[in-house]
Amino acid sequence: MSRTSLDPEQLQAFRDRAFLIGQDRQLNSAEEAVEYVNQRGFVFFWPIKGVLFPSLWTAAAGDRPVPDEHDDPGHKTWGWKDSLLGQRRWYYGRVLHRRNAMVSLAAAPYFYALTENYGSPEEDYLLQYEQGRLTLEARLVYEALLTSGPLDTISLRRGAHLTSRDSDGRFNKALDVLQGDFKILPVGIAEAGAWKYAFIYEITARHFPDLPEQARYISEKEARIYLLRCYFQSMGVAQTGDLTRLFGWKPGDLEPPLRALFQAGELVPGVELTGKPGNWIALPDLLRST
Repeated sequence: MSRTSLDPEQLQAFRDRAFLIGQDRQLNSAEEAVEYVNQRGFVFFWPIKGVLFPSLWTAAAGDRPVPDEHDDPGHKTWGWKDSLLGQRRWYYGRVLHRRNAMVSLAAAPYFYALTENYGSPEEDYLLQYEQGRLTLEARLVYEALLTSGPLDTISLRRGAHLTSRDSDGRFNKALDVLQGDFKILPVGIAEAGAWKYAFIYEITARHFPDLPEQARYISEKEARIYLLRCYFQSMGVAQTGDLTRLFGWKPGDLEPPLRALFQAGELVPGVELTGKPGNWIALPDLLRST
């Protein structure tokens, strides 16, 4: 009986193309960065240790660590990110593995469809809070923005009554939680605070008023299928643990969309990867029979 295995060289070539690794492949402008995100669907801003996935940094600066030196030419990505905040060219925030990521406007509704936002920004968060699924700090941050409109980080802390030093961690966690559920996002930069650099945050449904309606009729299964397609077009192969780690999904969430993609022949399960233990899931074009 033949076994399905992966050609490592073909996989590496596939990922090099997706990550834009190689001569004459790197991004050189903000417009090229937007197009790259549109092609991939979503990417990290910077590479994340322990999570292999495309990033804007790698696509612009190559496959190398992010240096501390502020004058490194690779940090042009920082300028692109800042210049596009609030421009509605992509969705930016801590929405992927609780890390900063760029999401294309085409993919954003599919992420939004998996959140607990049901079309009423003034009420949805209260239901979550009453059911114990939203912290007090997250509620206070959200309500400050709901009441006052866009606020820079310093003003937001004051508005949420979280200005004490011992509230630093709770405030930052609230920002992460609210961004991860697509409730708030950075929309600009203010010359505020000791560093004269602070994000300005806004309610997602106000900044992207069409997003709730775009997501309304997307089922959870459809959303996960779309996002998994994007993922495998960037990575080529994965194990289920890679997927749950990146998206923050539960193992049971993966079963229906993966089954549908297996049945459609878009993905192949039970693949062997040379030098790697366990079974893998792969794009059929990357496979060979042995």
